[in-house]
Amino acid sequence: MGKAAAVCGGGNSTRGLVSLLSAVPCLACQELPAMSAEPGGRGGGGPAGGPPAAPGSDTYKGWLFKWTNYLKGYQRRWFVLSNGLLSYYRTQAEMAHTCRGTINLSTAHIDTEDSCNIVLSNGGRTYHLKANSEVERQRWVTALELAKAKAIRMRNNQSDDSGDEEPASQSDKSELHGTLKTLSSKLEDLSTCNDLIAKHGAALQRSLSELENLKLPAESGEKIKAVNERATLFRITSNAMINACRDFLDLAETHSRKWQRVLQYEREQRIRLEETIEQLAKQHNSLERACRGAPGLSSSSTGITSTAKGSVQSAKGEASDEDEETEYFDAMEDAPAFITVTADPKHHRRSGSNLSGASEGHPEDWNLEDSVFESSNQSSYNESTCKDLLPKKRRRTRIPDKPNYSLNLWSIMKNCIGKELSKIPMPVNFNEPLSMLQRLTEDLEYHELLDKAVKCESSTEQMCFVAAFSVSSYSTTVHRTAKPFNPLLGETYELDRLEEFGFRSLCEQVSHHPPAAAHHVYSKRGWTLWQEITIASKFRGKYLSIMPLGTIHLEFHSSGNHYVWRKVTSTVHNIIVGKLWIDQSGEIEIVNHKSKDKCQLKFTPYSYFSRDVPRKVTGVVSDADGKAHYVMSGTWDEKMECSKIVQSSHGSTSTEGKQKTVYQTLSPKVLWKKYPLPENAENMYFFSDLALTLNEPEERVAPTDSRLRPDQRLMESGRWDEANVEKQRLEEKQRAVRRRREAEAVEALEEGEDYEGYIPLWFERKVDAVTGELICVYKGGYWEAKDKQDWSTCPDIF
Repeated sequence: MGKAAAVCGGGNSTRGLVSLLSAVPCLACQELPAMSAEPGGRGGGGPAGGPPAAPGSDTYKGWLFKWTNYLKGYQRRWFVLSNGLLSYYRTQAEMAHTCRGTINLSTAHIDTEDSCNIVLSNGGRTYHLKANSEVERQRWVTALELAKAKAIRMRNNQSDDSGDEEPASQSDKSELHGTLKTLSSKLEDLSTCNDLIAKHGAALQRSLSELENLKLPAESGEKIKAVNERATLFRITSNAMINACRDFLDLAETHSRKWQRVLQYEREQRIRLEETIEQLAKQHNSLERACRGAPGLSSSSTGITSTAKGSVQSAKGEASDEDEETEYFDAMEDAPAFITVTADPKHHRRSGSNLSGASEGHPEDWNLEDSVFESSNQSSYNESTCKDLLPKKRRRTRIPDKPNYSLNLWSIMKNCIGKELSKIPMPVNFNEPLSMLQRLTEDLEYHELLDKAVKCESSTEQMCFVAAFSVSSYSTTVHRTAKPFNPLLGETYELDRLEEFGFRSLCEQVSHHPPAAAHHVYSKRGWTLWQEITIASKFRGKYLSIMPLGTIHLEFHSSGNHYVWRKVTSTVHNIIVGKLWIDQSGEIEIVNHKSKDKCQLKFTPYSYFSRDVPRKVTGVVSDADGKAHYVMSGTWDEKMECSKIVQSSHGSTSTEGKQKTVYQTLSPKVLWKKYPLPENAENMYFFSDLALTLNEPEERVAPTDSRLRPDQRLMESGRWDEANVEKQRLEEKQRAVRRRREAEAVEALEEGEDYEGYIPLWFERKVDAVTGELICVYKGGYWEAKDKQDWSTCPDIF
């Protein structure tokens, strides 16, 4: 044994085998990297006395100060950075049950305001954070940048389609697959050891056989030495294999118990969450029924209209999720509380012609020196009367009825809480046979309001029509709870109504993630409209909020008046149980960048306990000096009226401590009224007359036009099963194009060349001269290509 030990300790062949075996990785001997960095101080954001989490680390934790609102200012919150997501809690204990908000870093922009501040923005969500010191701020920025880069790589490696992604359960198994791969590697190590044992065992047998045939003592000594060496090698190899087997079994048992505990915990949490949400939904419905049946909650309409103090979002960004029910907002200075009182027309009669057909009231109730409303309404009614006499193309008035497919929306949506709307996998059963580009074009349904506005000589009067037009775009959404198709990258939609209504419209999907569409409209009657809209969403289980991001531009050719505004938030309620319904809430500020006139419109959210009219919209039109000229009132689903202000005075102080303004106005005039829906609209997705024609087949359009999309066409025909199959084919085709584009980007990077990525075909990104924003604007060429029928530059997306 002494000789054997000597061979084991100093033999070259033995040392080589030991080195070979030691080179094989052993999971039991490997130390896992640090998974978190604990805070180092009360106000700190990183670990004490050390750098932020290492590049390989997945989690970074610490305290930061987060801006909530102007009343509370910065509040101390516990932040956790994990898997490309930054979440925050009021306390560390809340990590077990309540997350106050999460932002995805893969699409977020990281900025630093000063030595201690960090600004994170992602679509409609913005976090303003403050570290305790510049050093800790730098630690967080480093950790955030590393997490963002890793999140982008992970997102690029995942499958990407026209709005769908693989279920979350697939990504949850990634760690399991990695461990199983490591265990498979261990099995290969055991197989290698087994081969070595067999090899050395055979050599030992040969040596023993040779020993038996020896006769000379000298040769016998050498052979015995060889036998001992081989026996030692055999014993070392056997021990190594046994140790590897033991490590393998211990590791498998440990991880097996861990996986069982984790899966059981996740399963219990999932069940508990579903039960809680269902219970809340039942309570919600019970409360709704009780409120509707309670006496004294409804009141008759009066001649006095009052509005509460306008609530707007803090200038520091989006409202905190943690204060969703009790958040305090700052009132807009230009949107004060006011009360309107109809003045006696006898005491305010002025010279000028009487209005004809301007409203449902008496024509003598409103006589103005600036009688643009008279001329505009008179001409518009004459035009509407003559429209029927003009020859125009016959459009379809119906589409196939919607099939009666039963599908549980909650069974799909419950797996998508917290995700973006564009990332929720849904079949066509929840869609309507229109794309988002066509829905964007529906904003032009009441384009005649802009034709009337062209005739206005006063910018404040013109503002009234523009404000009515901005509200009219929501009238089509009151019954439209279905989801439009997400356009494919490069998809276009044209609406050529130049001969019928005097305008041409073109939309193009210019970005896929985040989804963005560019829109350009030219009217030969004297106006141009353009916009780039990006959709952000927030799914809370009980409701779904859709937040259009982007600016709408409207310019009148003759006057040069340039109006700019943004859309409000749309919310779909009763996602879990009950009938789906949509509400609009928020504020629109329309600014004329030439005359500096403004219009503040407030969309009041629906409340069970409010005495206001549902879907109420109110606003004031004021000039550059802040003097109010008109009061806007109405509902976004029915009509908008305009009242001329003849006198204003300060009234009583409101409950919020702000003094109300009392406006004496003349009788209101109806500027816009919703068209009635076509017959059988409830079986045709509640489409309006214009919406019924948007997907009508038309010749000579571009090959990328939404009308040519096969899955959308199959769905409109009622062949939903075939439409789902075709939808999957288009999504896989788009994923293949994305992978090819990523490969080209990698190749260009390796060669040291710049890669521009996807370039829109008919639009180009420029800095807007009025607002200074970067926006996609129409660069021309589409209508010329249509005249020539030269579509050689169009990509093959269908």
